[in-house]
Amino acid sequence: MLRNFFEKIFSDRKPNSLGSVKEPLAEEKTYEEVFQEAIDKTFQIRPHVVTKTSRVGDSADSSLSSNTSLYQIGYPLSRELISWFGSQGFIGYQLCAMISQHWFVSNACFVPGEDVVSKGYDVTVNDGTDISPEIFDEIRKLDNEFKVDYHMKQFVGFGRVFGIRIALFEVDSEDPDYYLNPFNPDGITPGSYRGISEIDPYWITPELDSNSAGNPASRFFYEPTWWRVNGRRIHRTHLCIFRTKEVADILKPTYYYGGISIPQQVAQRIYAAERSANEAPNLAMTKRTQILKVDLDAALGQGAALQRRMEELTTSRNNYGIKLIGLNDEMTQLDISLADFDSMIKGQYELACAVVGPVPVTKLMGTSPKGMDATGESDEANYHEFLRSYQTNDLTPFLNRHHLCLIRSHIVPKFNIKPFSTTITWKPLDALTEMELAVVNKTKSETATNLANIGAINGQDARDLIVSDPHSGYSGLQNEAPNEEQEV
Repeated sequence: MLRNFFEKIFSDRKPNSLGSVKEPLAEEKTYEEVFQEAIDKTFQIRPHVVTKTSRVGDSADSSLSSNTSLYQIGYPLSRELISWFGSQGFIGYQLCAMISQHWFVSNACFVPGEDVVSKGYDVTVNDGTDISPEIFDEIRKLDNEFKVDYHMKQFVGFGRVFGIRIALFEVDSEDPDYYLNPFNPDGITPGSYRGISEIDPYWITPELDSNSAGNPASRFFYEPTWWRVNGRRIHRTHLCIFRTKEVADILKPTYYYGGISIPQQVAQRIYAAERSANEAPNLAMTKRTQILKVDLDAALGQGAALQRRMEELTTSRNNYGIKLIGLNDEMTQLDISLADFDSMIKGQYELACAVVGPVPVTKLMGTSPKGMDATGESDEANYHEFLRSYQTNDLTPFLNRHHLCLIRSHIVPKFNIKPFSTTITWKPLDALTEMELAVVNKTKSETATNLANIGAINGQDARDLIVSDPHSGYSGLQNEAPNEEQEV
């Protein structure tokens, strides 16, 4: 971020195409010198000087101007440290896409997208509207036709790649200002909903109105009012927007109102890990050092003969070569141990794993759990909690908007009913084993028996609970119990 700004400053002080200089310099300076000067000016960094009259809490504090350096009042960060953090910033969407090709980064971005929808979801209606099973079957069928699961995976996966992902719900409308104005469900007519379109952020341009750009007290401060796509302005209410780790308001324009991407966060750590791993083959081939004991004074006096001898020994420096030495020469070999080198490589990748969040190492690296928690249950529990936040905050609004458009466009005209609202219930990510499921069902049956014994429920109520429970093993039974008075 800051480096790009300072690069522009530096470029403006270099000769232009005509050979003139925009701002003459007293002396030629390197880029790093200009960059450091810009950092110093921006953060007002001065020598660390604390006087008795300028300490925090003294009466003289009131005399400090707004331009007083933090260093003058004892701020603990060095100029070098501020320079390092100032050089960090948005790396650009193209570089995010390039880094995401790496196998580790790809897993870090797309594995959560795969896992978050792996167990599926149920669509229900809880507003009292009586909806037939046939309608729910049609909704599930249309969900498959519109590739909703695929779009949700892409929504999360590429959202982590770029830090932002935008989903547009395409509606054919005769109103030319349909997308320009806030979303209106009444604008969805029979057959108008076409599906979901996801757009990479480098194809879109954020636009803010006066309120979102200039009023910090606004609920939508620094939230783009429109997103321009292919020259068309689309109001934010028509979109579902996924963001990873949002930044402070002061940095939002730099990130084009997106979040911090996974590639940006993990790039340095992956580079260090790959450099360490790539050094292993070289070390394996060169870990043996050969020493030839000779009369050094005599050997140095030989000149070209010594050089020729060294080249011959180097040529045969492997397990298949034959070395010829003199009767009075002595050759020894030193072997460098690589016993801890694999641990160092794993340590670098573990640091990278720590950066990408609660995604288990087993999913990123394809390894088995190790360490104190050898089962990996703790990691899985944290990971599932992380995925549930995606389901609640990002994918549920995504599905709700899709079903709203779907019902008004396809379901209502086909079944000749009034529009209704659906509820999304995500299936548990923690899959129970058969033994665990048996224990759970036993506990439920004992609870139902106790409630029946005290008269809280009857047999029909218990049957309804069993039939409605998808994990009971009896969910396929008819809701109504057979008539006990039925003739034999």
